Amino acid sequence: MWNYEKRLQYPVNIKENNPKLAKVIMSQFGGPDGELAASMRYLSQRYAMPYKEVMATLTDIGTEELAHMEMISAIVHQLTDKLTPQEIIDGGFADYYVDHTVGLWPQAAGGVPFTATFFQSKGDPITDLHEDLAAEQKARTTYDNILRLVGDCEIRDVIKFLRAREIVHYQRFGEALRIVQDKLDSKNFYAFNPAFDVKKDKNCHKSCNNLNVKKTLYK
Repeated sequence: MWNYEKRLQYPVNIKENNPKLAKVIMSQFGGPDGELAASMRYLSQRYAMPYKEVMATLTDIGTEELAHMEMISAIVHQLTDKLTPQEIIDGGFADYYVDHTVGLWPQAAGGVPFTATFFQSKGDPITDLHEDLAAEQKARTTYDNILRLVGDCEIRDVIKFLRAREIVHYQRFGEALRIVQDKLDSKNFYAFNPAFDVKKDKNCHKSCNNLNVKKTLYK
């Protein structure tokens, strides 16, 4: 459950329209490495985490990504609000306008619509956390690319804030991965899924690897 505060995590106050930049920045709303995909990824993956502190990390970051999606949406809205038909044409926004007017709709900068295939929830903590580490780096790179295209300080300040948070998230996922690895009693923790294959045996102090002891369901 969440408590919603009616304010952005970082203020967005853009004074001039710019539909060309809106199409670029929109990628961080509905693109493959955007905030919508990030929030859905982490809030889905958290249920497979075997340790409460790791689950809490994914919940915290997944929730924050929703706030970041709200910030990106505010940027796109302010860049396109009250555009004239001529500004829409001149800004290369006509193809988007035909289908969505200037409403927010999740898509990548190239026009590819958002899809759940942008993220994975594998049900394996080590697998998922490695994906999360890569996702944060890809988001950082996307923000780097946006900063190379944007000269307006009103926009750059917000993008720099979001970029910095991606780095923090990367560090936190690294800590979460270390927690999972340190709590496993197997030297080769890539040989099984700690969320599915490891069961505690009351008669021994070590975990039993079900990949070795369980009969396969399919012959």
